[in-house]
Amino acid sequence: MITEVYAMGAPANRASDGGGLLSFLPIIVILLIMYLLLFRPQLKKQKAHQAMLNALKKGDRVVTAGGLHGTIVGIKENESIVVLKIADNVKVEVSKSSISAVTR
Repeated sequence: MITEVYAMGAPANRASDGGGLLSFLPIIVILLIMYLLLFRPQLKKQKAHQAMLNALKKGDRVVTAGGLHGTIVGIKENESIVVLKIADNVKVEVSKSSISAVTR
């Protein structure tokens, strides 16, 4: 009986092992789906936000990330700080990157 078990031996190499590339195929598909659903839309959103920040000018009505609504009355010389008028005789300096939207 022992000889019969040893006689069966290990199964022969199967041709359906798939090799190296097929074993990585699910990982490649998952990464592709993540790129299409997560990374690409985020990059588009960042580019659109940066274009909006670069197009800011005096007179634009904006909303900051903190919720302040105001009108741009000045842009500092280093162009990273914007002066907003939020009420009569009330001006606030905010970082240009904190502006979240331009309202009309």
